[in-house]
Amino acid sequence: MDAAVRAIAEPRRRQILALVATRERSAGEIASHFDVTRPAISQHLSVLKDAGLVVERREGTRRLYIARPQGLAELRSFLETFWGAGLRRLKHAAEAEERSSRRHAISRHKSRRARDTDQR
Repeated sequence: MDAAVRAIAEPRRRQILALVATRERSAGEIASHFDVTRPAISQHLSVLKDAGLVVERREGTRRLYIARPQGLAELRSFLETFWGAGLRRLKHAAEAEERSSRRHAISRHKSRRARDTDQR
């Protein structure tokens, strides 16, 4: 799992993953989306492959890459352990804010009613 987390820490690798998420692409086609050398893209692909996030298939002299669903599922499962706690904290904060807003709205409403009563 550490290798996968380190692999996606680099923005270009996340972009590569997005490119190969839905269809197989050649290394050359992937490289054409970036302003770096093909060897640099090959290095990124090797890191992603070693981390289990993409698979490589050879077709003659071409190397084709596509995202590995199992590797992405494992990474997602790992990341969701943090997400669940964060969502709970966000939910509690939003509920507290909502309660506070309601109390202020009720207080303003009562103040207006009292002022209107006094003016009569």
